[in-house]
Amino acid sequence: MVLGLFSPQKHLPSLPPSISPVVPAQAQAAPRMPALPAQETAVSQSSVLYPNLAELENYMGLSLSSQEVQQNLPQILEGAHTAVSGPSPGQVVAPLSGNSLGARRAEIKPGVREIHLCKDERGKTGLRLRAIDKGLFVQLVQANTPASLVGLRFGDQILQIDGCDCAGWSTEKAHRAVKKASAKKIIMVVRDRPLQRTVTMHKDSTGHVGFVIKKGKVVSVVKGSSAARNGLLTNHCVCEVNGQNVIGLKDKEVTEILAMAGNVVTLTVIPTVIYEHMVKKLSPTLLHHTMDHSIPDV
Repeated sequence: MVLGLFSPQKHLPSLPPSISPVVPAQAQAAPRMPALPAQETAVSQSSVLYPNLAELENYMGLSLSSQEVQQNLPQILEGAHTAVSGPSPGQVVAPLSGNSLGARRAEIKPGVREIHLCKDERGKTGLRLRAIDKGLFVQLVQANTPASLVGLRFGDQILQIDGCDCAGWSTEKAHRAVKKASAKKIIMVVRDRPLQRTVTMHKDSTGHVGFVIKKGKVVSVVKGSSAARNGLLTNHCVCEVNGQNVIGLKDKEVTEILAMAGNVVTLTVIPTVIYEHMVKKLSPTLLHHTMDHSIPDV
């Protein structure tokens, strides 16, 4: 028996040339997505990036309604101004130091500093030193001398001279070291007046701060005065008024400087017992006429 050949052309119906049997199947498998207008898409993205607080009235435990927000805003009356509260004029303790030129001139800075001192044409520095409790201190700074020009003051502590530590030196050894040093440059390491302190006060309506001075020493403090409120003590000698040295001046001269000092006064004081050691063997005349009493630069 002879089998005949199978011919698809004879048994399958022919399709039109414009239709492919695969295309209708793909069209049925992939549903069509309607196109969104461009404006609606932008609105949808905007609402996601910037949510409306009105729609989130209770978001993660927070009440974000407009009414709640308004109730919790600080209420400021129209025309009102915020002022820093402070003590009344009768209870003023101490002014801000930064607002007082005298306080800046009298400032005792922490730390140490290095100065370069020279000698004048006579080979002098204008400086006298004094040894106290194993330390070396400035006893006298003469006016218009190299010592005054570099800013040395009464009571400054000299820690080093040309690289040598001065702790334990006697007064004589210190003066010998300065005498032997170079005339062009003497390097000193200095600490600002460690045995002194400053007290800043306000004058009252009569122009007084409330203390009595006798022979350069505070002998009494008026109760309730600015001097009392700011801690001025008796048995202390006044070294400076607003940074100006007054050691050796008469009480009348110191009173005149206080009168011209302005409404804010800064005193630099030292305990009397220490002061007496500092000026030992110095005559009052030498202190009055030789000590540098100029107003220092800031």
